[in-house]
Amino acid sequence: MADPTRTPVIVGVGDLRSGRAGDTAGPREPLDLITDAARAAVADSGSAALGAEIDTIRAVKTVSWTYDDLPGLLAARLALPAPRSSTSPIGGHWPAALLDRIGGDIAAGRSSAALLVGGETQATMTSLRKSGTDPTSLDWSRAPGGPPAFDPADLGSPAMQRAGLIVPTRVYPLFENRLAHESGLSPDESLAESARMYSAFSELAAENPASWTSEVYTAEEIATVGPGNRMVCEPYPLTLNAMPFVDQAAAVLVCSLAVAREHGVPDDRIVYVWGGAGATDSVDVLSRNGFGTSNALTDAVGRALSRASIDASALDVVDAYSCFPVVPKLLARTLGLPAHAVPSVTGGHSFFGGPLNSYTLHSIAEVTRRLREGAGPALIHGNGGYLTYQHVVLLASTPHPGGYVGDPEPAQLASEAPEIVTGYQGRAEIVTSTVEYGRGGAPATGLVVATTPDGRRLAGQTGPEEAAALSAFTRTPARSAIGCSVHVEDRDGVLSLRF
Repeated sequence: MADPTRTPVIVGVGDLRSGRAGDTAGPREPLDLITDAARAAVADSGSAALGAEIDTIRAVKTVSWTYDDLPGLLAARLALPAPRSSTSPIGGHWPAALLDRIGGDIAAGRSSAALLVGGETQATMTSLRKSGTDPTSLDWSRAPGGPPAFDPADLGSPAMQRAGLIVPTRVYPLFENRLAHESGLSPDESLAESARMYSAFSELAAENPASWTSEVYTAEEIATVGPGNRMVCEPYPLTLNAMPFVDQAAAVLVCSLAVAREHGVPDDRIVYVWGGAGATDSVDVLSRNGFGTSNALTDAVGRALSRASIDASALDVVDAYSCFPVVPKLLARTLGLPAHAVPSVTGGHSFFGGPLNSYTLHSIAEVTRRLREGAGPALIHGNGGYLTYQHVVLLASTPHPGGYVGDPEPAQLASEAPEIVTGYQGRAEIVTSTVEYGRGGAPATGLVVATTPDGRRLAGQTGPEEAAALSAFTRTPARSAIGCSVHVEDRDGVLSLRF
């Protein structure tokens, strides 16, 4: 049996919301919610004294308010004497990656108890901006701390910016549409698959006390574009997009099995961190090998399962990151899940809520509860960037024979993508495309990635007239534009298309 002083286990979780969709609460800064979640995680362990054992605090970066040292501020509130601390960069994969790192620290003897935290109050920030209220007038932390900062590099590479591929709502549909094409699905069939999955997600979210929404949606309601469910970027209407305007926080308390037993944590409250794996694809999506798969996801899942010596069929619980449907679809296909599977226990970003980088912390909390109720091994997935950063972690209610078997350092994957060409004029084949709509409901921008006859890759955006034509082509009759031959003229990233 593995050394209990080197065996990482989850002993406490806490997650919460402040207010709810359509029922906002008084303004609270993220640190307040995170503090409440951390205290709830310690209380969940059943031992207040165990909290004093915390020697490490790892925080997932908060975006809605800037903290130079959130772990330090939290440690002061919890009266913890100078724990080791760190704050992640931006990325939704970090909760899984940090849990894996904590597991590795405990297995290596570098830590005996650690707190993993994260939270956002984007709903509050939006409300304060609309009312013209300065959060500093509400005594929000400024020493250190302050309003959120913006880094233009977060928009993407220069090639992506030239092509207009600068926000997730534009980029993820490109992956979705290519995946449907490679899966042999028509646009309508692919949308129906997304809607069925997200309807099931809404049912899970409605039962979760920490969820931002409580309404259950049918697949038909999700798939139907209309008032309250406008088209954002084909094929995703609003209900298939993440909802980041939430006030939510979560915390996870991890310690060695020895510490858990010293503090009397019952065996049926202990969840074992087997470990996980991560992988990173090219940051520039235009330098990827393809758009219908995620090499990083495939690599991370494969290495995590291999290190644990289990097959995907042994998993009883799967929770996928779900900012857009293509992400859980890719995970489900990678794991070989049946078509009716629902790869979530939390309820997804659209309905549970998408607190930016920290969503997967809520997944860890909910999966921990499932495992305490008797569920079998679980896989939790985190996704960052544009399918760029992938990390999965395995949890179970029983110890792994090898103790901690994770590999927390991500693999850096190489790409062999086609050469990018600019200023091109001539024939090309569409690799993937989408159309972004304005708030008035009309096509506003087309986004296209294509291949020239000599194998080079081009990408760009169109004006409203071309966007309308591209959208109309896919509807009359219903079909995909992917694989179609077009005549392209690229004028500094602005494309004209002729089918």
